[in-house]
Amino acid sequence: MKALLVIDVQNGIVRFGDFQKELSTMENVIKDFKANAMPVIFMRHLDDAEDSPLYKKSVGSELHSSLKEYADYVIEKQTPSSFFNTRLPDKLEELGIKHLFITGFNTEFCCMFTAITAIDRGFRVTFIEDATGTVNTGETYEMKDLDIKDFVGTVLHWSNVIEVLDYEEYLECYNLKK
Repeated sequence: MKALLVIDVQNGIVRFGDFQKELSTMENVIKDFKANAMPVIFMRHLDDAEDSPLYKKSVGSELHSSLKEYADYVIEKQTPSSFFNTRLPDKLEELGIKHLFITGFNTEFCCMFTAITAIDRGFRVTFIEDATGTVNTGETYEMKDLDIKDFVGTVLHWSNVIEVLDYEEYLECYNLKK
């Protein structure tokens, strides 16, 4: 069985950029899963630090209004990995999930960490590169022309264990409405 993880699509992240394209792509994938009664699991990152944009008692920590209505399950986390000290492993076992599709924020942190951890736990993983986004830029990492999503996608693809697709490739391979 397949499930979609929508990672950290929260007000405190979305407000940092123009993510309309990424949110629209995520929504299209979500609708595909929903139309086929496949689980859509939202991860919600919560920080204890009051100055964090994802402070647990702030509006910033809430799921973004554009997608939150689609959540079948919401699981809270406090680290980049959606698996570390969360209810996710139990929920996936309960649902009989063997194949995870990864979307959300931030590409190079929570999405990547979750994808790698999922492989380590025996799941098949599909990372939908253009259904992820990041608030960071190449300048953040002192690599002016770095395309973070493309770089992460390439590294994960080269692992030969994580399938990396863009949305159009996803439609060709997995569109569940076929």
